[in-house]
Amino acid sequence: MSLVPQPSPLRLVAIPRLAAGGRWRVEAMRSLSEGCLLWFTKGQGRITISGVTRGYTAHNAIFIPPGVMHGFEAGPQVFGTAVFFGRGSQVALPKSPLHLRIREVHAQQEVNILLDSILRELESDTPAHDRAAEAYVGLLGVWLERQARKADPEAPRPDATRRLVARYTALLERNFRTGMGVADFAAALGVTPTHLTRCCNIACGKPAIALLQDRRIFEARKLLAETRLPVGRIAEQLGFNSPAYFTRAFQHLTGKSPSAFRRSA
Repeated sequence: MSLVPQPSPLRLVAIPRLAAGGRWRVEAMRSLSEGCLLWFTKGQGRITISGVTRGYTAHNAIFIPPGVMHGFEAGPQVFGTAVFFGRGSQVALPKSPLHLRIREVHAQQEVNILLDSILRELESDTPAHDRAAEAYVGLLGVWLERQARKADPEAPRPDATRRLVARYTALLERNFRTGMGVADFAAALGVTPTHLTRCCNIACGKPAIALLQDRRIFEARKLLAETRLPVGRIAEQLGFNSPAYFTRAFQHLTGKSPSAFRRSA
């Protein structure tokens, strides 16, 4: 029986709180079923979206649409807010990822005021606070659209290498549970595994196999931490040939067996 995802609520989460869940919660490749805006106010790091890695710093706004693979560093000196728009959100949001460097002080102040207003309404019990929050979120969508119209001269050009890696990560996101390997993905994309790996190394500093393994193991950790599914069932759902092979791969990449990780989580 297929399960239809239920609508999820709008949430604002401090980025240090996201990072407190462990590095795998933010750095490992994953995707969300809802749009997400990351607004950084302090610190710097690197973020990978659709297989392309780029540095971020204070006053960077990064929008990640649903279903787009991503992961980012969030060290102890990184501060800001993550906006999760919720599944089923009616707010008009970009269809493609955005990485915006907001240099105008007025625009920085504007988004800070909007985020404070949304949080205040979400935490309020006054009449119509939910409608007020939705109105502010609509204005946040307008702010994002207006900023996106301003060209960013530092944005990487969408050359053939980055386009291929973006296609690979999109295909990977749809099929990482099937047991497909890098050679299968390369064949589906009409290139050789060597060429695909070379392009991934250029775009994000990781080979194609690392992106695939990272995505599968993130999902495994999530299932181990948030469900009581048996290890064998998780291995089956993620396309591993056997529970024993899954256990070896998981331990190699995380340093813990699936059972030990579940206990610590």
